[in-house]
Amino acid sequence: MDVSVNDIHMHIEMAGIGQSMVVLHGFTGSSSNWQSFFPSWSRDLQVIAPDLIGHGRSSAPEDAGRYTMDKAADDLAALLDQLEVQKAYVLGYSMGGRLALTFAIRHPDRVLSLLLESSSPGLESEQKRKERMERDEALADRIEQIGVEAFVNEWEKVPLFATQSAEIRKQLRIQRLQNRERGLAGSLRGMGTGAQRPLWQKLSSLEMPVKLVVGEWDHKFCRIAEEMNERLPDGDIVTVPNAGHTIHVEQSRFFDKIVDEWIIKNERTE
Repeated sequence: MDVSVNDIHMHIEMAGIGQSMVVLHGFTGSSSNWQSFFPSWSRDLQVIAPDLIGHGRSSAPEDAGRYTMDKAADDLAALLDQLEVQKAYVLGYSMGGRLALTFAIRHPDRVLSLLLESSSPGLESEQKRKERMERDEALADRIEQIGVEAFVNEWEKVPLFATQSAEIRKQLRIQRLQNRERGLAGSLRGMGTGAQRPLWQKLSSLEMPVKLVVGEWDHKFCRIAEEMNERLPDGDIVTVPNAGHTIHVEQSRFFDKIVDEWIIKNERTE
């Protein structure tokens, strides 16, 4: 279904009834990334999976300033208002995890608990943010120049995804090709790690439980998770064996079990 949220339209997929769980995809992804989990998750939950701005079937504005994390977080709040959802579990992968974290900081009263898969609070160093922003801008320019298919051909070769099987790569390719140049470029310019304001200093203010899920082969994000957990009042890390960055597709059964246990644990403490 499509809904109007602030000044954009947002496509969402929903399943189930009961307590709500919002699930947020990563860069180049869409709500379809979570479809295989719907039968499991929707048994006890209302699953809400949006196509984030610039992705899938949601709006892809020309103005890169419309893609900021803060605005995307406020879009989620407006979406929950429309769906008459006061509080939800929020799960986010990579870019979607950074958005989930931003949402929890801007709207803490709307979040029951966070699950962040292969995510970060951004870059603390101003110099590193500047360098990353320059790389993201160059990549955005390249997407606009060569088009989505040629970009996806290159994106599939990023070392971050080297642990994916050939079948997983095939499935993700089909989904990625459904995106548009303008949307992906705008997302990099507005929601990229360089453009995002760092949230490290805000972690200590989060009162809700936060589960950090990382793959054992994703050494960079394992380190980030350890550093995050030191600052979180109620944090927990799960390291998934035989997995890299995209845990939900590399070890889908293990990931499903993690989500199930996360929900059960939090429901017991409510």
